[in-house]
Amino acid sequence: MSDPTPALTLAAPDAIPRSAGVGLKPAHYRTILEQGPYMGWFEIHAENYMGAGGPPHRYLTAIRERYPLSIHGVGLSIGGERALDRQHLSRLADLIRRYRPGLFSEHLAWSTHATGFFNDLLPLPYTDETLNRVCRHIDQVQDVLGQRMLLENPSTYLHLADSTISEVQFLDAVSRRTGCGLLLDVNNVQVCATNHEFEAQAYLDAFPMHRVAEIHVAGHDPQRDDEGRPLLIDTHDRPATSGVWQLLEHTLALTGPLPVLIEWDNDIPPWSALFEESRKAQQLLDRHIQHPEAGHALAS
Repeated sequence: MSDPTPALTLAAPDAIPRSAGVGLKPAHYRTILEQGPYMGWFEIHAENYMGAGGPPHRYLTAIRERYPLSIHGVGLSIGGERALDRQHLSRLADLIRRYRPGLFSEHLAWSTHATGFFNDLLPLPYTDETLNRVCRHIDQVQDVLGQRMLLENPSTYLHLADSTISEVQFLDAVSRRTGCGLLLDVNNVQVCATNHEFEAQAYLDAFPMHRVAEIHVAGHDPQRDDEGRPLLIDTHDRPATSGVWQLLEHTLALTGPLPVLIEWDNDIPPWSALFEESRKAQQLLDRHIQHPEAGHALAS
């Protein structure tokens, strides 16, 4: 259930606090405005708000007046071989100017090919060629938007034989060359660790945590592949598992408190269930706020 305490007041209205937030869904617009729950911030998917007006913008404007906002893109195709879609980038820039989000993020993935667009986030080979292309695209995005973007680690289901660079090294190199930050999705780490049979905590220990500015937590669907091995599908349609919460705790021990988002994009639950998930994240954050020696100072 919702806490009646008013929404957080920030000294800088556009800043994202180092607290728990949730993905904003139309099913919860009215509840949020009527109840004013004590929530650190909300995140939206950019492509859901690229129209000029209508109810989505009316509700979002009202919520943005009360809460900090982060914008998460899914359609830029940062890793695509095709040039970035200038019209899409222009609409994104308009959205950024309209709502002044504290953070903007996108995925390390591709979704465009020739003249087509795939409604998916597809994996990339980690090579020097891909590195150069991703850096070039991020430079363009940051120039157009006039702010730093964050790049998210992907969830993947197969190895690409062409890769010559590890994922952690690739993300670190992109961040160093472009100045972008990183969004660390700990559910994606759990999904990939299970699917590709590596140690999730070892991945986190090698990750450039000083470049992380946001963390995502989500649920996944446990399945089996054709050979009976565990296969996790990144579905965002249920609560996070205990393993994902453990990875969040391990991450916060390395970073100290950061903005932590609860992602729940399918089979949307009642607001009370989503709010309770955010409280779990906030409890972990509070532990590190009270004991800041658990993390290190973060680079800006």
